[in-house]
Amino acid sequence: MSAERVTAQYNEEFRTPGSDLTTVAEHVKNFPTLAAWHGEHLARPLFVAEREIRDFGDDLQHLLEILLSLPDRMFGGDLESFRSVLGISEGHWEAIRQLGDEMPPHYGRADMYHDGTSFKLLEFNLGSEAGGWGLAGEIARATMEVDDFAGFARRNRLGYLHPARAAAEALRRFGAQVAPGRAPVVAMLEWRGGLTDYGAAWRNEQSALRWAGLDILMAEISEVHERGGALYLGDTKIDVVLRAFVPDQIAEEPDGWDLVAPLLRAYRAGGTLLWTPLSSNMFANKACMALLSDPARRRNLSADECRLIDRVLPWTRLINTDALKTDTDLVDACLERREQLILKVNARGGGAGAVVGWETDDATWRRALEDSAAEGCVVQQRVVPRPELVVDPVSGETEAWHAAYGMFYTPLGCAGVFAKMVPAGSSGIISILSQVKARSAAVFQQSELPAGGEVPATGELPADAAK
Repeated sequence: MSAERVTAQYNEEFRTPGSDLTTVAEHVKNFPTLAAWHGEHLARPLFVAEREIRDFGDDLQHLLEILLSLPDRMFGGDLESFRSVLGISEGHWEAIRQLGDEMPPHYGRADMYHDGTSFKLLEFNLGSEAGGWGLAGEIARATMEVDDFAGFARRNRLGYLHPARAAAEALRRFGAQVAPGRAPVVAMLEWRGGLTDYGAAWRNEQSALRWAGLDILMAEISEVHERGGALYLGDTKIDVVLRAFVPDQIAEEPDGWDLVAPLLRAYRAGGTLLWTPLSSNMFANKACMALLSDPARRRNLSADECRLIDRVLPWTRLINTDALKTDTDLVDACLERREQLILKVNARGGGAGAVVGWETDDATWRRALEDSAAEGCVVQQRVVPRPELVVDPVSGETEAWHAAYGMFYTPLGCAGVFAKMVPAGSSGIISILSQVKARSAAVFQQSELPAGGEVPATGELPADAAK
């Protein structure tokens, strides 16, 4: 049965008088590890075919390998030239050089849409500061506690991967370098004041990691100190820092380097490890998507690699002050194709600074290209998400929603998926942070099991289901 038919069957059962499926969103909202997170949840989960999500996960891992090879293959190993094209500032670059310029691991979240035919990658969020690891799996775990859904899941072979379990395993393996034979002490470090703004989301991640068997501390950068070449929180030695801050915070605050100095000393001494170095922020720069997409830059990529990029990534081009002055063909194409393009600022996330071409006029679009070129931006081909039909539990009306899927990944592969949702046609940008009507949703995959195989009663699939 296709994902569309599973959805249709789910909506039919949802409308059945007395069905517990109507309580899913409320049950999720009140789930212990999700109660502190104040976002709203969609009335139902989303469903995808296991083979489709697995194949996209494989493509994603290969694309990550290509992404991390860009400095060598496009710039001859010259990181200064690479960062210049990305538009990374001097202060930002200094933070990367001082606190982790080594190659980052495959760890983060990839954001994508499904256009009705296939998934399309919009951007990589590479690094431990990318959120949602706890939210994704805990929504699915809570959903499985609703009896009618658990029965529906068993009948339709629906399961999920819990990202927090994969993250805990990655952190344990990484921490074994300094904590052989025991569980590493891991501390999530936010920037000063960061827990006020993002504490609810990080507490959800902390709870999920603890459920997955990894006891994890949480603090702000101003609360730790260095002693004997290692970082401490009070009297507790920290083996691994799970970083929740970014290079800009170091570079842009007057005392940023003073705040990070204890971590820098411990990191250099090797007594405390940093999970995902600051270089991951460099590869998450949206300009990297343009470098991959532009055929003029691919002379050192194989034909198979180019086909992979074109299959997964929409047309994406880099716009900076040089391009604005010299590449008239590109600028003209961007002006002519306004209604099919979206502009995204290279180093910003959460939709900040984005301009939706099909929601603006010609003059505003031209001004946006000119204004954003100084900071550095990309223009990307519009991907129209397929409609997801959802029955409103109050009105009983069927409504169309659009989804931005987030696929989590570790060095071992795909680690699970969740979705952010908005009503279809309400916005060209799907963001939980900036849209009142946004909802989160679990994503269940319909497994292709061998004869006699079953999805576990919990719904959680074994880790190797992603391979």
